[in-house]
Formats: sequence, structure tokens, C-alpha cells
Amino acid sequence: MIPKDPVMLLSYVNTQLRDYYDSLDDFLKDKELSREGLIKKLASIDYQYDAKLNQFV
Repeated sequence: MIPKDPVMLLSYVNTQLRDYYDSLDDFLKDKELSREGLIKKLASIDYQYDAKLNQFV
């Protein structure tokens, strides 16, 4: 289950990216999530995706 709270979502996504996925696109495809929706939700708490780090920072 994907967390709805932005802070919990951040933790979940970064853990998933670190442990299981080589890119955000791989994660989104596997979890069937909207890139725009995820980026917007995490931007609401001032986090953006850094492709080089493969994390939201």
C-alpha cells in the first residue's frame, strides 16, 4: 500500500528507489503510479527527484 501522507510517502519512495529500483520510471511503472502526481505530492513538502542520486532530495 502506498502511503498518502507526503512525509511517509517520501520515506517509502526513497527506500524503494534505494533498495529495488534503478530509476524513478522503473518504480512508477511497477507500482502503476502517475509521475506527475507523485512529483506534485512530494513537491508540496519541497522535495524534488534527483536522477543522479535516484532519490527525492
